[in-house]
Amino acid sequence: NRRKKKDDNTLEIPSIPNPFPELCCSPFASVLSASLLPKATSRKKQVIKVYSEDDTSRGLEVPSDITARDVCQLLILKNHYIDDHSWTLFEQLTHTGLGRAIEDHELVMEIQSNWLMEEENKLYFRKNYAKYEFFKNPLSFFPDHMISFPSETNAAVNHSGILQMFLSSSTYPEIHGYLHAKEQGKKSWKKLYFLLRRSGLYFSTKGTSKEPRHLQFFCEFSNSDMYMSLTGKKISGAPTNYGFCFKPNKSGGTRDLKQLCADDEQSRTCWMTAIRLLKYGMQLYQNYMQLYQGRSGCSPLNITPMRSISENSLVAMDFSGHRSRIIENPTEALSVAVEEGLAWRRRGCLRLNSHGSPIAMSNMGMSIHRSQSWFHHKISREEAQRLILQHGLVDGVFLVRDSQSNPKTFVLSLSHGLKIKHFQIVPLEDDGKLFYTLDDGHTRFTDLIQLVEFYQLNKGVLPCKLKHYCARIAL
Repeated sequence: NRRKKKDDNTLEIPSIPNPFPELCCSPFASVLSASLLPKATSRKKQVIKVYSEDDTSRGLEVPSDITARDVCQLLILKNHYIDDHSWTLFEQLTHTGLGRAIEDHELVMEIQSNWLMEEENKLYFRKNYAKYEFFKNPLSFFPDHMISFPSETNAAVNHSGILQMFLSSSTYPEIHGYLHAKEQGKKSWKKLYFLLRRSGLYFSTKGTSKEPRHLQFFCEFSNSDMYMSLTGKKISGAPTNYGFCFKPNKSGGTRDLKQLCADDEQSRTCWMTAIRLLKYGMQLYQNYMQLYQGRSGCSPLNITPMRSISENSLVAMDFSGHRSRIIENPTEALSVAVEEGLAWRRRGCLRLNSHGSPIAMSNMGMSIHRSQSWFHHKISREEAQRLILQHGLVDGVFLVRDSQSNPKTFVLSLSHGLKIKHFQIVPLEDDGKLFYTLDDGHTRFTDLIQLVEFYQLNKGVLPCKLKHYCARIAL
């Protein structure tokens, strides 16, 4: 009887119609994204620790299937950074002095699962301007003496043709040249002629012979990751500072490393870029296209070099008349830039302090640059080169530092042509006033901020303009 009464009470309650039937019954696509709706089974979450350049760290609770790109996006949002498509997650193997930029599509938890308990490996969050630079300017990454194309390619390969060949499943350019290889189980290194083909990396046992009977297999890349040497000759005893190696995913230690080193940075960059394209192929191109999917002119058949956002916004202007005008003549623009640089030192050398009162530049010119992100106090030449290398050897990557050889001067360290060059900034005193110059006093600046701003707009005596500065960010 009690059961019957309960059933009767239940039946007496009127059914409430769904006021939004279109959200669940629509024959078309759902109004709400599936990713925004609560899932029946929640993904397992884990905590990862990410470090910055100044070794500050931040813990993040992330799902087990999160990618490197998603971790970067999460840190960009949490720290309110500007997403300029250059933020990258780095893996650093502390004991072996090796590191690599993690590809955007790679699973972070899968990478950490390969770490041993006793290893103090770290994940770093920093900028890498060279991550996809070869898609914008491939010709500078593959010098003519290191690349050869299939025999059926008769005409000269143009800008986009190189990328099409690298991404094609049927044809692949051959990379060849000398590398130093560390002999397995020994401390000695041997210089050999290597060839990179679709099937893997080979070396010739007889000079530069490419005959099959003289080629010996060295390494394949499907079950291993490629790392760059961060310590130069210190740990491995390599003949040069341009080392890289292949580490199996389930490696037990340094005994399984296959170590190589090139004679210069251009050679190492060429080898490492070609191996990245060979290993990841179209996945690498898809990662690049996802960053720039909103831009026009970025189809697989038409890849055009893209200028930076800051560079696109710079134009030469003339404000001398009643109405301003854009200077379109390059010669006139150059002469105006030089005059502007010379006029800076003739302007009133006054700035406002925190209370709004004018103070003489001579009292603050020696220290005003210390608050700038591009200035690095008391770092060595080697540390400056390491910092620029980590940010990517793209033309225009720079920093300013104190000179170690002359305490009264500064040094501008600049990346150009896959090389790092150093320019001394000399202080000059004229009529009791202090100026700074890069060109023996022809162009003078009252402080380092004016100097950097000028060379961001004009290359002057430098090989290129200053574009991207190296900064030590804090998380």
